[in-house]
Amino acid sequence: MLKFYYNTGPNPTKVALFLEEAGLEYEAIPVDTRKGEQHTPEYLAINPNAKAPSLVDSDGDVTVFDSNAILLYLAEKTGRFLPADTPADRGQLLSWLMFVATGVGPYAGQSVHFQRYAPGEQKYAIQRYRFEAQRHFAILDKKLAAGPYLLGDVYTIVDMAAWGWARLMANVLDEDAWAGLPNLRRLVDEIGARPASARALALLKGHTFKMDMDTEATRFLFPSMATAT
Repeated sequence: MLKFYYNTGPNPTKVALFLEEAGLEYEAIPVDTRKGEQHTPEYLAINPNAKAPSLVDSDGDVTVFDSNAILLYLAEKTGRFLPADTPADRGQLLSWLMFVATGVGPYAGQSVHFQRYAPGEQKYAIQRYRFEAQRHFAILDKKLAAGPYLLGDVYTIVDMAAWGWARLMANVLDEDAWAGLPNLRRLVDEIGARPASARALALLKGHTFKMDMDTEATRFLFPSMATAT
């Protein structure tokens, strides 16, 4: 049995998409990060980084954290949503999956943080992270100009990983940004129309997470703010 620890963020969303696409049985366990549930000893034993998502697979007693690591683990476990089994194709899979993990996600996340949550005027930080988020999205868009999916003709975990963040374009940048990203918009719309996408998003709405960004939530989510001088 798979235990999927999640919240409503973009990283758990892309794992939920895979689970639904693959039709896997799993137990969905909410982690309310605005209440600090990610900092309990029990959860830190699963994910020492105190983030969501995490996955525990009782088949083999396997624990995996970080969303892209989970996608790769599940894809290899099931043999689903992977490119052809050749060294060249695996090289592309790893390159683009890590591009999303180390570039798209962090820059998009920081863009949201400095625009919506950081205190005071953050003009330089906003400019930097919006620029880098847009630049990374543009690289995805250019790649998608050459084929329907990021690895060519096959829908893979790389597309799921990119969808998790790109679907939030209005928050990361703004709706106007789509005008310069037609190929990425096509992919996001296509994945959004898949039945598995609807089921994944319904899962995220099935639990009432704390929504207030009060002092407690800020302390749990952004502990650096508490120590800033």
